[in-house]
Amino acid sequence: MFNLFQSRIALNVKGRNINRFIKKLTSRKIDILSLKYINRNELNIVIYKKDYEKVLKIKSIYDILETDVFGPLKLKKIIKINKHLLLFLLLGFTLFLILTNIIFKVEVVHNNKEIRTLILKELENYNIEKYKFKKSYKTIQKIKKNILNKYPDKIEWLEIEEVGTKYIVRLEEREILNNDNDNIPRNVVAKKDAVIKKILADTGEVIKRPGNYVKKGDTIVSGQLYVFDKERGRVKADAKVYGEVWYVLKINYPFAYYEEKETGRKKENYVLKVLNKDIDLSTKSYKNKKYEEENIISHPILPIKLVYQKQKEVKVINEVLTFDEALSKAQEKLTNKIKDKLKENEYIINSKYLKSNIKDGSIEVEMFFAICEDITDYQVITNE
Repeated sequence: MFNLFQSRIALNVKGRNINRFIKKLTSRKIDILSLKYINRNELNIVIYKKDYEKVLKIKSIYDILETDVFGPLKLKKIIKINKHLLLFLLLGFTLFLILTNIIFKVEVVHNNKEIRTLILKELENYNIEKYKFKKSYKTIQKIKKNILNKYPDKIEWLEIEEVGTKYIVRLEEREILNNDNDNIPRNVVAKKDAVIKKILADTGEVIKRPGNYVKKGDTIVSGQLYVFDKERGRVKADAKVYGEVWYVLKINYPFAYYEEKETGRKKENYVLKVLNKDIDLSTKSYKNKKYEEENIISHPILPIKLVYQKQKEVKVINEVLTFDEALSKAQEKLTNKIKDKLKENEYIINSKYLKSNIKDGSIEVEMFFAICEDITDYQVITNE
């Protein structure tokens, strides 16, 4: 077995009485690692590089041509041929390591602009800002603790999350309880026409019952308290009322349908582009995506470059439907449209397909829905 870590040379040998040449090599203890006859006057052999000079000394009438090299010599040859490409890759990888450890964006997720500004300024004090190097996990935890201790009356909870080359800061503002009692007398009334399904009353006099039909504005729980038909007081009526509400919805759904729908998932990656192939260097790429990219490094001759991409995952829907399939999809979409608007404790009681029409390459579907919905509204009691 030959040594993989020694350089080897493949030779093509031509000449008369070729076996005599082989005997010469053997007699001088030159290892023949591989031997293959082409014809009676020609063969290919593989020897160690260290024996090459010995072979040249005994070649005499034989023609010897070097055809290939193996081992460290092969590696050296490859490096020599591709030195510019390897240098470019080395520089690109070094730059990539530097860039992936730099902060390109700090985002504070909160709807209060004052709080966002406050946190950004605090983070700048710890060098967490654009174009600064990232911090270790231990340092981030220490920074979080310091900020929470500094603003105990403003911030309830704080999290600093590293996502690619940016930090996302999420926080919860501490709520200061308002002890001022708002005891303005009011009635609980119907927000829309419905049949009452359930009443959860805390204060006030319930004057309607489950199963009663009410119109928009009708009083369900009164804040006016009566004893023997005389008003004895007024309170702030408080209740939650659920009623059965009815809707008729229409939708047009095409028979041939194509859509690229964003899933909401995002990432920021460095991508190495070689010929027509993209190699994600940060994390695994999305199967279907939209992206914006910015060149980091490119070569004027070689088809290779390093780019920075802001990627958004998309779900691709590409379908040609039959009538039944389009009808089913339209019904499903209408149902999901209703479900997306439902709040806690609300639900679909019943749904029914009404009719459909075909026009302009699409199906128009009409459906009926009965929904258990929060119909609570309030009406201030006035002297009038």
